[in-house]
Amino acid sequence: MSKPLSVIFYWHMHQPFYREADTGRYHLPWVYLHAMKDYTDMAEILSQIPDAKAVINYVPSLVAQIEDYAEHLRDYLNGTQHDLNDPLLAALAHKPGQLQQQDHAYLLESCFRLNHERNLHRYPDFSRLWNMAEHAKSHDAVEYLGESFYSDLVTWYHLAWLGETVRQRNFVARRLIEKGTGFTYQDRRDLLTLIASLLAEIPSMHRDLVASGQVELTTTPYAHPIIPLMLDFNTALETVPDAIIPAEQYPGGRERAQDHIDLARSHHAERFGSVPAGCWPAEGAVSKDTLAMLGESGFQWCATGESVLHHSMKFNIREQQGNRDLYHPWLVGDGDQEITCFFRDDRLSDLLGFEYSRWDCQDAINNFMHELAGIHHRTKGMEAPVVSIIMDGENAWEHYHENALPFLTQLYQSIIDHEDYNLTTFSDYLAASPATDKLDKLTSGSWVYGNLSTWIGDRAKTRAWELLIDAKKAFDAHADALNAEQKADATEQLRICEGSDWCWWFGDYNPGAAVRDFDQLYRRHLKKLYQLLGCIAPASLDEDISRGGGDAEGGGTMRRGGADS
Repeated sequence: MSKPLSVIFYWHMHQPFYREADTGRYHLPWVYLHAMKDYTDMAEILSQIPDAKAVINYVPSLVAQIEDYAEHLRDYLNGTQHDLNDPLLAALAHKPGQLQQQDHAYLLESCFRLNHERNLHRYPDFSRLWNMAEHAKSHDAVEYLGESFYSDLVTWYHLAWLGETVRQRNFVARRLIEKGTGFTYQDRRDLLTLIASLLAEIPSMHRDLVASGQVELTTTPYAHPIIPLMLDFNTALETVPDAIIPAEQYPGGRERAQDHIDLARSHHAERFGSVPAGCWPAEGAVSKDTLAMLGESGFQWCATGESVLHHSMKFNIREQQGNRDLYHPWLVGDGDQEITCFFRDDRLSDLLGFEYSRWDCQDAINNFMHELAGIHHRTKGMEAPVVSIIMDGENAWEHYHENALPFLTQLYQSIIDHEDYNLTTFSDYLAASPATDKLDKLTSGSWVYGNLSTWIGDRAKTRAWELLIDAKKAFDAHADALNAEQKADATEQLRICEGSDWCWWFGDYNPGAAVRDFDQLYRRHLKKLYQLLGCIAPASLDEDISRGGGDAEGGGTMRRGGADS
């Protein structure tokens, strides 16, 4: 009799550090918008299905930003804070007559940034606002759009970004959606209060799911750094021999990597009540030394991309008879450095991320179950086969009907109800079936194409690293002269600059507007680091790093795991 196939969903929650270094204001609103939609929905969907299980990863620098938003909103609503640190939230909170001409332009630019088919034209009153704006633009008559238009627009934008579970079940959300137009100051204040409660409840919601045994929570090194590159730029050459890399290594890279790892473990324990057993290295970026550090630091398991396994084994495992090597965990390293590594099933993960949103819900679920049946058949005779579906837990769902609430609910339930499958978590799986197979050589890479080319290798990405190297040298030269509080501030700023997101966006294949945003924000963060060190920022930080101009799939927020996907 064949053993059940263990199925593990691993949802990764991460947003860049959007708070501007010099003003403390948020440059882009995606942290709180995803918090009130995707982080809320994912937890609520699981809580409504008692037998459902999943693994959810929260990057500590994301959690810190959610906490910052929640604190500011609480203080604002209590009257102890007079301004909000996000311009979009400030627009939602405006009192009659407060919006200025520049606010109108900002709202016209910002409040249609969502999936139009799924979350804008779904609501006739929101759709009407879009048509009014398009008509006004085409007739050079934007100035005739009155204050009631902008009040309704900013309200509808936030209603459309609420989680589907919130829109269906929360009284305030339902009342405002039914009202549809003519939103008052009190309506908007009620919505702001709802948003504040959603952000404040995220840690407790997830602690409850952990306590119920439904969710395993994991972490990523604090500010999402690409640790293999911090340790050794030459790891990029293992898969891309002609990659352009800096002429010198990142100064003190091992110490900096350990700082991100240690802080992630303590930060996670403080927020969620337990030390995480598992780790998603930023972008699944791994190397032999990276995994050794994770193992030494106390992590029992980690995960990365399927193509890393292809490269490590020196052949395409999907061309192997049965493709069985992908469907069990591997031990990497020795002694205290040993860690268990799971590998992402690119096909299933990318179907969820990019394809099923365009399908009929039931057809998509049937196809997923068919794919599982194929894996179950190919893994017959294995002692404990497991398939790991690992993906962005936030950016895919707005492309689905009702933020994927019907799809995910039925998908979880279909797997639960099938005797051939066991929906579980990584730690529960390992408790029953410890890894036994040893991976003798690990090739450095990430979940994207199995290499590190998304973060280094072309002139723009490598230039970003060179600017960071210079800033780190300034930190090493001046940080010890600061008092304890000043040094702590400078160290936190250095962590932010070491995050992976800046180099993710640099490149001609990404949209120009997004590249411009991240280029400017990265250089502002570096300038702030110099300021905190008491140094003059170099003139090189006034020069653009990258300009983009491409049309990356999904706007560049997500990528497929395989280069040929």
